[in-house]
This record gives sequence, structure tokens and C-alpha cells, in this order.
Amino acid sequence: MASGTKSTNAGKSGGKPTGRSGGSKGKSSKSLKAARSAAAVKKPKPWGTIGIIVALVALAGVVFGYAYIKIADANAWKPTESNQDPSDDIPGIVKVKYDQGIHVTATQRVAYDQSPPFGGPHDGVWASCEGMVYPNPVRSENMVHMLEHGAVWVTYNPDKVKGADLDVLKGKVQGQDFIAMSPYPNLDHPLSLQSWGHQLKLDNVNDERVDEFIKSLRRNTYQFPEPDARCDTQDGFDPNNPPKFDSSPLPADAVKMDGTGATKAQMQNGQEAPPSAPASAPASAPASAPATGQAPASGQAPATQPSQ
Repeated sequence: MASGTKSTNAGKSGGKPTGRSGGSKGKSSKSLKAARSAAAVKKPKPWGTIGIIVALVALAGVVFGYAYIKIADANAWKPTESNQDPSDDIPGIVKVKYDQGIHVTATQRVAYDQSPPFGGPHDGVWASCEGMVYPNPVRSENMVHMLEHGAVWVTYNPDKVKGADLDVLKGKVQGQDFIAMSPYPNLDHPLSLQSWGHQLKLDNVNDERVDEFIKSLRRNTYQFPEPDARCDTQDGFDPNNPPKFDSSPLPADAVKMDGTGATKAQMQNGQEAPPSAPASAPASAPASAPATGQAPASGQAPATQPSQ
């Protein structure tokens, strides 16, 4: 009985403490959760920080979006292997295929099929096209040759484009290579843009198609015959006093567009051979020159032949 009593008492005493401890822990856990929930409810949201983050994200979107638009705009009119002539997407563009390397002399005129011309027979000497702004009309035969080299020719009607509008055009030409600008008398539009085989006539110097034409066709290696040709000044063309535009009636012997009356240029590796320098007259040997045929050196008396 003693052992049974002890067992009973131990069971009773052991049961009671265990029950009390579990209840206490449960109450503590519930109290802690309630405190945390209350704290969570009472803690204010960091709206200022959130606002700053949202603003930064929005600003980054604007910056990247602007950059993307600028890059896309710059490349929109850039010739590529898959898009060799972006000017096809310019409304109003006129295209004509012309043969290259048909040359006329400085005194010949060409019966051009377009006004201003943008291809066909041309002078053997090209017009300087290093951002030149010619104040007076220039001979078309020289200007067409620079188009064959990949240049753009900006022409305007001097009676319709002047003042601020003229300054707008100058700003697109000055300081740029492979482009030149000149007035063109009696032009049927305020301005006209030419590259080899391409033309675009417009009524407003601020028309976005001006830049589109220049971007698409200036030095577009897919659209002009001589990709490695130069545009600098050469002998036979003085950019400060260029050959004048001739508006008089064409003479009967004007060169035709098929090249009748002109000369076909010599070609080297698909390029026109550079104009030959004028040949100098050979010096006449003095009668007493040596039998070898060599002229005496400058400043020396001719050698006399020994008597036989």
C-alpha cells in the first residue's frame, strides 16, 4: 500500500505541475503574437521611401525610353545590307538609273533630262564637295560628277529661299563632307535635293525629309558608282571661282544622255581613273647634245662631240 500510495501521489503531483506549465506557455505565446500583431498594425508604412523608389523607376523608364527613341531615330535612315536604300520610304523620292563614267570637256554642255540633273554625262573634273556653300549657281556638269562620288547636292530657288530659311539649309551643309549647296535659277520648287540617281523636291526647308534624304544617301555605298572616290578640290575646279551655271539655249552639239558626243572614262578596279595631268612639251635637245640623246644638265654648256 505504501508503494501504491507513493505512486498515486507522484502521479497526482506530477500531473498538476505539467498542466499548469503548458497553460502558461500557451498564454505567453498568444500574448506575444497579439503584441506582434498590434505592433504590425500600429507601425506606419514608409510612404516617402516608396514614393522615391517609384519616382526613380519612372525617371529611369523615361531616360531609357528617350535613349531608345534617339538610337532608333539615328538608325532609321542608315543604309544596311538588308536595307540598301532607305530613301525608298521617303514620300516624293524620284529615282532614275544612270550609267557612270561618261565625261565631257570643260567647254561641252549636256542635254540633261532632269532639272536639276542628278546623273548622266558630266565633266571629267568634279566640284569640290567638302561642305561647300556656293553663293552663286555652279555649272551642272561639274556638280553631277560629285554626285557620282557619293555626294549630296542641295539646290534652292534664290527667289523663294532666303534669310532664315537659307541659314537652315547652310547649317545642314557647312562642316560636312560629301555635300555641297548652290542656288539653282528658276527651280520649280523652293528646294531640291540630289544624289546619284535620286532626287527629292520640297516646299519647306524644315521638312523632315531633308534630313532623311541626307542620312539615307550621302555616302551610301550601295547607291553610287564609286565608293572610294574623293570629294576634295582638284586642279581644274576653283571653289572660290567655280565654273558658272549656263542657262542659255543648248547648242546643237550638246552631249546627249546616252553619251553621244562624250568620252567614256578609263576605269581601274571599278573606279574612274583620276584625270591625267596635262602633258608637258618635251624639251628639244640642242644640236650638239651627246649621242645618247640626253639633254645637258641645267646651267651647263652642251658638250661638243670629238671630231672623227
